[in-house]
Amino acid sequence: MAAQPLPRLSRLTLERAKSSHDQIAATLAMELLQGLYPPGKNMPPEPQLIQRFRVSRTVIREVMKTLAAKGFVVSKTRVGTRVRDPVYWNYFDADVLAWRVRLGFDDTFMHYVVEVRRAIEPAAAALAAVRRSSAHVTRLRDCVRQMSRSNHNRQSFAESDLDFHLVIGDASGNPMMRSVAGVIETALIASFLHSSPIDDPSDHQTTVNAHAAVVDAIEAGDGRAAFSTMLQVIDIGIDRIDVRRRRQSHRP
Repeated sequence: MAAQPLPRLSRLTLERAKSSHDQIAATLAMELLQGLYPPGKNMPPEPQLIQRFRVSRTVIREVMKTLAAKGFVVSKTRVGTRVRDPVYWNYFDADVLAWRVRLGFDDTFMHYVVEVRRAIEPAAAALAAVRRSSAHVTRLRDCVRQMSRSNHNRQSFAESDLDFHLVIGDASGNPMMRSVAGVIETALIASFLHSSPIDDPSDHQTTVNAHAAVVDAIEAGDGRAAFSTMLQVIDIGIDRIDVRRRRQSHRP
């Protein structure tokens, strides 16, 4: 079976949605994420939303269906559309992540993203060391070569980095590992917005070498080394962001 094309960072770009439905869904979702509508309370009634957004009842109802599918709300007859507890919100959904990204990267959100990455990606690398094919190794080597190019901008480097991590998920042989791509994209967007390895040639080389070490471990079938080197890759990126933030906080 031919490999499916890898999703790109464009899926989580901050471009404004085009359709009325998408714009309204994004607006209300971001208001929910900001806590404007507390859990257990009802969303504004249909007539109010129709007047606010100047659209038909059909559009508003479709928007509510979208928000319900993401876990934000639940609609009940004679009760209305009620906000659900955030524990039910689907943060692995690409749209939900995109909406959260538009609100910015606060420390708490980034902490959550890092925890998920550290819990899942090293395990995916360890599985890849056992289950990978020769084609996976070839693709990973190509990703590292792409990352090593000297003519990157921040986004093109992040796209090459994303491809690497998605191939790891594929090589793990576990489709659930592959489904966390949105979380990885979110982390990489944060990286290229705040800082990037290409800003410093030495950091660039260190980052490329760390990714190459992951491939070496996977090719050797060494699951333990694949786990630890992937953890190192993640921590290098987090340390970079932390250093950049500390520098910015000390600027007059």
